[in-house]
Amino acid sequence: MYGRQQYETKTPENFKNPFDGQLDAENRWVKMSKMIPWEEYEEEYAKNFTEEKGAPAKSFRMALGALIIKEMLGISDRETVEQIKENPYLQYFIGMESYSSEEAFNASMMVHFRKRIGMELINKINKEMVKKFEGVVSEKKENEGQLLLDATCTPADIKYPTDIEILNEAREKTEETIDELYKQIQGKEKKKPRTYRVAARKDYLEIVKKRRVSKKERRKGIKKQLQYVKRNLSHIEKMIEEGAKLEKLTKKEQEELVTIRKVYEQQLEMYAKKTNKVENRIVSITQPHIRPIVRGKAGKAVEFGAKISASSVNGFVFLDKLSWNNYNESGDLQERIEEYKKERGCYLESVHVDKIYRTKANRAYCKERGIRMSGPRLGRPPKEVSKEKKEEARSDERVRNAIEGKFGQGKRRFSLGRVMAKLPETSETVIAMNFLLMNLSTLLQKTKKKTKSKKL
Repeated sequence: MYGRQQYETKTPENFKNPFDGQLDAENRWVKMSKMIPWEEYEEEYAKNFTEEKGAPAKSFRMALGALIIKEMLGISDRETVEQIKENPYLQYFIGMESYSSEEAFNASMMVHFRKRIGMELINKINKEMVKKFEGVVSEKKENEGQLLLDATCTPADIKYPTDIEILNEAREKTEETIDELYKQIQGKEKKKPRTYRVAARKDYLEIVKKRRVSKKERRKGIKKQLQYVKRNLSHIEKMIEEGAKLEKLTKKEQEELVTIRKVYEQQLEMYAKKTNKVENRIVSITQPHIRPIVRGKAGKAVEFGAKISASSVNGFVFLDKLSWNNYNESGDLQERIEEYKKERGCYLESVHVDKIYRTKANRAYCKERGIRMSGPRLGRPPKEVSKEKKEEARSDERVRNAIEGKFGQGKRRFSLGRVMAKLPETSETVIAMNFLLMNLSTLLQKTKKKTKSKKL
């Protein structure tokens, strides 16, 4: 049940503090609370709750505020609850009327918050928040502004996958499934299937403990693990025929079994064809949505996570696209420019991108609309380049570095460098939340500068 609140503007003065004095209006949490349009999205959040029964749900401000606190401070779900319980500023930020020494909600609610507040809603809030600060007027005629575009990968929290590692994990999980299913038919005078787990473990360690393994040895080890997994899967099928029920396994165990069957098929295909490529390759049994993203960069030729495209305007950054499969980001340029025109009423003066975006089609599109694209023209470079052109090229690169800096901020300061969420929808929420936090940080800096300039 979702209890809709009658919102009144919360100010530090009317927050009931058990200690002497009032909340400081210059505190960062108080300032950030004024930047976010909480009330505008309360109705949209309420659509998650269709039933009238049950305990009253937590408000949208509490849900989003808790997620912001977690990502801003870089702490766990449990620690987030503890920090809110101890800090009156955080309680004010999530919309509480007065200080309370009790938990505002259980730590398990954080998962539900991430599921209910999806990526699309966070992106809406992010754009609306920036739009209000900038006071965007969509009635311009001449081209104006600069747009920065780039793409990156947001690595997930998984162990670096190898064929033998994932097969060994699949084998161990099928052994656990056999143990659980055997409990259901144990009293029917059925012998427990032999899994050869000791021998299988020994074969696995014989490969992974070696400092250097030849291709022949690795291939032999993969073959053995494939045979063990195949035998275990056949045992599971036979046990189901004899009366064991998969429905009695947990939902997670059932999903993992489906994934293991797919992993076995993929690994068998790659083994037979002597290749390491297969369509929609699974690299994690617990997170089967993750795909290898080929980056081709020094030190990180391949990353495992979601690929994202982002844009930056006036120092603010926005998440434009997220995909768990690799894609060519050059196709995003025209769509993003049209979105800019729709939002601001005019086309850009210039767009700053790297080499992959500078296709013939994108150049023709920009030229037709009077948009200057950064970077050299297509074809053979000229023999002589004027000083003006060289300076323009250097200036374009300096401008484009801003979005690279935003990716660095997201990966070093926030959690884009390692996304800890496990489900695809919660991971998407966490990634989108990072862009919201980067813009909140920028807004805080800009408001500080405004305050200082007024005092001077």
